[in-house]
Amino acid sequence: MSSDPNRADLGKDPQRVSGMFDQVAAAYDRTNSVLSLGNDRLWRAATLRAVAPKRGERILDLAAGTGTSSMAFVPSGAHVVAADFSRGMIAEGRRRHGNVANLEFVQADATDLPFEDGEFDAVTMSFGLRNVNDPRRALRELRRVTRPGGRIVVCEFSHPPSRVFNGLYRFYNDRVLPIVAKAVSSNAEAYDYLNESIRDWPDQPTLARWMRDSGWDDVEYRNLSFGIVALHRGIRPAQ
Repeated sequence: MSSDPNRADLGKDPQRVSGMFDQVAAAYDRTNSVLSLGNDRLWRAATLRAVAPKRGERILDLAAGTGTSSMAFVPSGAHVVAADFSRGMIAEGRRRHGNVANLEFVQADATDLPFEDGEFDAVTMSFGLRNVNDPRRALRELRRVTRPGGRIVVCEFSHPPSRVFNGLYRFYNDRVLPIVAKAVSSNAEAYDYLNESIRDWPDQPTLARWMRDSGWDDVEYRNLSFGIVALHRGIRPAQ
């Protein structure tokens, strides 16, 4: 057990998770790019294509962190709400992107969103659902704030279906990632939690079932980077 009171664990206490992300906010994007070997850009591009934002739409980007993911939607002309539970992440996002006219930052709890029913045309969450202590409740909340016929895109770490590749991936996460994290991160323990949470997270079919059970229709997924990440999509029923 870590002595750091903000070191999150698989209990996913909201205050610990928020405090951990507060600590790493300033260097978060750079560290992620290094640890993902640059694949984070490919994952954001795939998420953008799946969300397919249009001018005049309202897009909720939940677990947006510093707003790097949200900025990808801005050129479409959609109004983008970048929401995150971490006050530190929101503050850093406002510092970097506060002058963008069609982007706003909101501190929000994924299990109790401060938005009206059916407020958004599309909702998306990248690498954040795994950190919520009740992910199925978060999926229901995302459905609530999406208009009938609106869409969801969840980009999340997953489990490579190839046993050989999964073994290599686990070796990287268990042996290489901690060493690199200590060299480039302001809080290496946060990335110990990252590794634990990825290992504990369910596989692609299980998350798809959670989405269906939460009221999403036409749920499908595809693997990115050999299944290191999976992109799940769904539609809120029209009725």
